[in-house]
Amino acid sequence: MLSLPVFGFGQSEDLKISWSEEAHLTWEDFQGVPLEKTLFHANTNTGLSYSWGLKGTSQKMELDYKVESFFYPEQSWVQPASKSEYLLKHEQLHFDISELHARKLRKLLANVEASKINKDSREYLNKLYENIDKERSAMQNAFDKESNHSLSKEAELKWRQYIAEELNKFKEFSS
Repeated sequence: MLSLPVFGFGQSEDLKISWSEEAHLTWEDFQGVPLEKTLFHANTNTGLSYSWGLKGTSQKMELDYKVESFFYPEQSWVQPASKSEYLLKHEQLHFDISELHARKLRKLLANVEASKINKDSREYLNKLYENIDKERSAMQNAFDKESNHSLSKEAELKWRQYIAEELNKFKEFSS
């Protein structure tokens, strides 16, 4: 079974599903139209968004931020004949990788001192986001490469364990 690499977008007005520990993807969430001539069986499109502002008084400012990871149903698809629980878990792991990076960004933002926020902060905070998103994209690609787009069950299981451990490591920063 093969799946396409996952693409990420910072902001989108499209229909989106927020990552949740309790709710996992179902095949009904994949509403996009499958590519006709492709070796891939599914495509999961996920991304991160963040926003920030300052709150408080001139004596004590605090960075206020929101980071979310999303799944985009209309940009995600599955070949009807390819639907299986195993492939769905592979696609869910792509979504979990995006949530892992949302948690990493939340941790970085939690450690930004509000007293250091100034007119150049937008560029600094955007750079933090861009670096995390590049890391997320690289991990998505490594996951597909090492698991051979889900065909290597041994690699797939290693990645499932690794991502579960990483999500747990950053549990304090879950949504």
